[in-house]
Amino acid sequence: MSPRTAAALRGDDTSLRDHLIEAARRLVAERGTAGLTVRDIAREARVADGVLYNHFAGKEELLALGLDAHVRAADSGRPAPEPGSGSVEANLRVLVRRGFALHAATVPAFAGLLSQPKVLSAYASLPKASVPLREVLADYLRSEQELGRLAAFADVPAAVTLISGAWHDRVLRGLLSGDVPGATEPDDRLVDSLVATVLRGIARH
Repeated sequence: MSPRTAAALRGDDTSLRDHLIEAARRLVAERGTAGLTVRDIAREARVADGVLYNHFAGKEELLALGLDAHVRAADSGRPAPEPGSGSVEANLRVLVRRGFALHAATVPAFAGLLSQPKVLSAYASLPKASVPLREVLADYLRSEQELGRLAAFADVPAAVTLISGAWHDRVLRGLLSGDVPGATEPDDRLVDSLVATVLRGIARH
């Protein structure tokens, strides 16, 4: 038994519950959710299988909490650009790169749960500590629009859809082709082209 496991088991129920969620998070990050079992999590946590049922309603709740912890860790420490600071173009590049990284880390985990709607439902019902990145992007663009740094007629929801669609497209194409999603960072040309297309549009002026 590792010192980390032993310390958790010596603590109260809260510390053991957190220890089990952390074990689930590590497995979700390392191997995804497809085929992940209670026994796998128990072995990772170095506890007996039945211990998990003393702290969670079932496998669905534990997997949902592990997935939630994984999503939070994947997007931690990345503050959104401050509206009105720097340039809109540079700030948008930051958010676009953040989205590519977050989706590469998390979309495969969600894809592995398509056959487990109870886990997805349990995840959706969890209180979220942070605002989803799509909403962060929308809030940023609306704020810049209010400051007059984006056109008043600009369709913010459409811009958000285009950008978030690019995030999903890159990861899903990798999954469908058998590649490791997000194995490489998106190159500058992809980020720059996406930002330029959204900001300038594609119509002839």
